[in-house]
Amino acid sequence: MPTLIVVAVLVIGFVFFSQVYADILWYSQLGFLEVFLKENGTRIAIFLVAFVIMSVSVYLSLRIAYRSRPVYAPDSSLQENLNRYQAQLEPVRKLLMIGIPVVLGGFAGTAAASAWKTVLLFFNQEPFGTADPQFGLDYSFYLNTLPFIGFINGFLVSVVLIAGIAGLLTHYLYGGIRLEEKGLFASTAARIHIAVFAALFLVLQGINYWLDRYSTLQSTSGKWAGALYTDVNAVIPTKAILAVAAIIVAILFIVAAVMGRWRLPLVGTAMLVITAILAGGVYPWVVQRFQVTPSELSLEREYIERNIALTRQAYGLTNTEVTPYNATVTAEAGALRSDAETTANIRLLDPNLVSDAFGQLEQFRQYYQFAPTLNVDRYNVDGDVQDTVIAVRELNTAGVPSGWVNEHVLFTHGYGVVAAAGSRVQADGKPSFMLSGIPSKGVLGNDKSYEPRIYFGEFSPDYSIVGAPEGADPVEIDRPQSENSDTEARNTFTGNGGPNVGNWFNRLVYALKFQSTDLMLSDAVNRESQILYDRNPRERVEKLAPYLTIDGNAYPAIIDGRVKWIVDGYTTSQHFPYSTPQQLASATADSLTAGGRTVALPPQEVNYIRNAVKATVDAYDGSVTLYAWDDQDPLLKAWQKVFPTTLKPYREMSADLMAHVRYPEDLFKVQRELLGRYHVTSVDRFYSNSDAWSVPTDPTLGAKTTVKQPPYYLSLKMPGQDSASFSLTTPFIPFTADGEEPRNVLYGFLSAEADAGTGKDGVKSPDYGKLRLLELPRSVTVPGPGQAQNLFNSDTTVSQALNLLRQGASEVINGNLLSLPVGGGMLYVQPVYVQSSGASSYPTLRRVLVSFGEKVGFAPTLSEALDQVFQGNSGATTGDEGNVGQTPETPPQEVTAQEKLQAALQAARAAIEEGNAALGKGDFAAYGTAQQKLQKALQDAINAESEITGAAPSTGGSTPSPTPTPTSGG
Repeated sequence: MPTLIVVAVLVIGFVFFSQVYADILWYSQLGFLEVFLKENGTRIAIFLVAFVIMSVSVYLSLRIAYRSRPVYAPDSSLQENLNRYQAQLEPVRKLLMIGIPVVLGGFAGTAAASAWKTVLLFFNQEPFGTADPQFGLDYSFYLNTLPFIGFINGFLVSVVLIAGIAGLLTHYLYGGIRLEEKGLFASTAARIHIAVFAALFLVLQGINYWLDRYSTLQSTSGKWAGALYTDVNAVIPTKAILAVAAIIVAILFIVAAVMGRWRLPLVGTAMLVITAILAGGVYPWVVQRFQVTPSELSLEREYIERNIALTRQAYGLTNTEVTPYNATVTAEAGALRSDAETTANIRLLDPNLVSDAFGQLEQFRQYYQFAPTLNVDRYNVDGDVQDTVIAVRELNTAGVPSGWVNEHVLFTHGYGVVAAAGSRVQADGKPSFMLSGIPSKGVLGNDKSYEPRIYFGEFSPDYSIVGAPEGADPVEIDRPQSENSDTEARNTFTGNGGPNVGNWFNRLVYALKFQSTDLMLSDAVNRESQILYDRNPRERVEKLAPYLTIDGNAYPAIIDGRVKWIVDGYTTSQHFPYSTPQQLASATADSLTAGGRTVALPPQEVNYIRNAVKATVDAYDGSVTLYAWDDQDPLLKAWQKVFPTTLKPYREMSADLMAHVRYPEDLFKVQRELLGRYHVTSVDRFYSNSDAWSVPTDPTLGAKTTVKQPPYYLSLKMPGQDSASFSLTTPFIPFTADGEEPRNVLYGFLSAEADAGTGKDGVKSPDYGKLRLLELPRSVTVPGPGQAQNLFNSDTTVSQALNLLRQGASEVINGNLLSLPVGGGMLYVQPVYVQSSGASSYPTLRRVLVSFGEKVGFAPTLSEALDQVFQGNSGATTGDEGNVGQTPETPPQEVTAQEKLQAALQAARAAIEEGNAALGKGDFAAYGTAQQKLQKALQDAINAESEITGAAPSTGGSTPSPTPTPTSGG
């Protein structure tokens, strides 16, 4: 048995060691060993300190209680039971006296070690240089110092309580505390024991009360975040009184332990409890109910101002440029002539829909795949910057023949970048590729201008074995010899992408890590072999920078001849004073995260966020570079002090990399969520919530959806801008409470300048990240995205054309609905795709829907659709002008009278529903518009019926329409 135990311990120890050693090899290969050592060294140090404090405290409490036990205890039935327990425990008493403190110390150390970030931030903190408006303390006190002191105090409270309870149980077990006929008896030693631990607990509680004064600035219990009138004038003073009272009562317990007089500390404890209830709960409630509530605005004005200012500061909203936009709803001829830069880059290719098209046209083998949602970037082609939909051809392990050698040795990587123009398609509706094929070719380059092999990506296998001695025959399946070839080219990985597994020890370590005997025994592993794992770019950066929250979307770009994944990292905190918190998972949720197309952020609550780091992951060798993007962020400065060798200044970024850095989506989604309320800086308007906005739901998912519309990358020139820029955009509609029907008119439009490039190495565009907010007038009803979608759906001409496109069981798919502030108003553009019912079908762009005000255009090209809306000549320059008259469609067929009648009746039904909804809201302008649509639809129905029956069509008079019936009351 001892031999088996020793062997088991050795095996378990070696397995644990192998995991640690594998991590050391991985971090060392990437040059980030410092991260592993400091993180785990800090965890171990905190664990040991917490372990020693807890275990020693519990041991001393047990030891003192045992040594001070009564020698003779009175006989009683209860004592007889205790004597039996003592007799049973005596053989293992010494073991328990050591084992219990060790176990409790282990639990305490493990719990405390998770606070390693809090500890490191405290010892390496950087000042913000700005003081809070209540106590005049630097913000770093709230983000770094206060959490650390709170952690230490909370841990010590746990130590005192656990050690104290352990001592009391020991006193009870050995007769130091017992129940008698006269009541509870406690020996002198037990009383002193109780007094000491009670005093320690009260001292720590007093510290808690004092810290609570500062924590009120992070409170979310009121209507607004931060310390409000009641907190400042009632809670903060009473917390100070309670802190002093707790210290006084603690002193009384010490005095009682020395003098043996217990009445004063007991009375003091009772008074402290009563004071805590009255002063800590009742008094603030009275102040709030009878002083604040009747005069809330005047008393809370100062604190609402603080909340507005510091929330905007914490989320980077302070410098938002707000511009009134007197949008028109009248489409005039030539209105888009001044917006040529914007209209030329209107993106018709929907990255959420064309993955299947990329797959059918560019996959070539079953072991390749494309991401379900592609990415939008921009590339310079012949001096013009063009929006581009881009993807990499990744390895599909589901298409690899089963077997360890196939899955981990032969099929190791994807191949090539595929990119298509965003603003145009081919004449048959297929993507217009700018880089495609095997070997790669196109205006963006070829296999010689960049390294096309994708060893590290979002769908890479868990691990691959690559590399071979010089001169050895290549074994890795590289790619098809050509697009139509049945044979495969072979390749050998030549980079430094993972730890070496050429020796038997490393092979054993990784065989244990991946639980694979094949890795240990296979002859496919040679002396030069490397093992590639942890290959997802987001997870790779997350592991190397554990202090960051990683954006949900990593995107590829061709940079300096390499394919690199660009990953955004955020420093966050939930301790910024007066800032309104947001839950990341909720704030960043939209139709893409709901459909699993992008990674959702964790349900972490934050009230401070900065895009502090831009990271790149090389798709060939997996090398990671972290750039300190927001080098003025105090939290990032603190982490730079912790890990000084891991972060490079952004000034070392190449011009090519700068040109592909973009404003991150998740940060933008958090900011737009806050701007729904915090675009208002007037206290009176903010208090009344009279101008709150909401992010509209995604109109392409149907009228009943509650999922938000995602933001979109577009190249556009905002009103007031000198030239177009690559931007991230979102519209706003009036605030909609849960369960209410949204009023889908446009109130605001937000864009973030997403282009950081200047054409120079290490020089960031001064306008990068600038938020521009357009506020639309309330006097003009500008349709929101939902209304625009309803216009498309209810238009009779559109319905008839779509019915034709649906012939032959084809499916019509609406693409993303883009909003653009052009022509003095708001233009909506939606590509329309058609997909046949075949097994290998994919969506092709067949039509473009356009609306401006109440006008709708529907044509094979954007250019034609715009001309339909803007009186025959929009004045726009579009990317698909060359396709005019060439886009194939379903051969024109005679629309039967019966089909006309059905379409008219559908349009009438839609108009009635629209009118009822408008009437229910009291919107008589919208009701009148709906009645006009109803009259037209009924007239079309009468004409169609006349055509069916052969009667003369009706031409005179207008069709009567119902009038709203006044309701009773005011």
